[in-house]
Amino acid sequence: QQREGHSNVPQSYIEDHIKLGSWLSDQRQQKKKGKLDQSKEKRLDEIGVVWDLLLEKWEKNYRLFVKFQQREGHSNVP
Repeated sequence: QQREGHSNVPQSYIEDHIKLGSWLSDQRQQKKKGKLDQSKEKRLDEIGVVWDLLLEKWEKNYRLFVKFQQREGHSNVP
């Protein structure tokens, strides 16, 4: 997070010969199933892990849409 400015690691990302993206994906799946230890979840929360990537993408696109609407004065995106 410090180097990249976020904790959103692509699933195919490898760091120091470790499949970090796959590991993070596994953590997300464990949380979704209710099997991720709360202390681990807390530690990941503290560094800003995005748990729901689809929701995060929706929020990002919504913010862009609001920006467009405010700038253009309408919501008719070409």
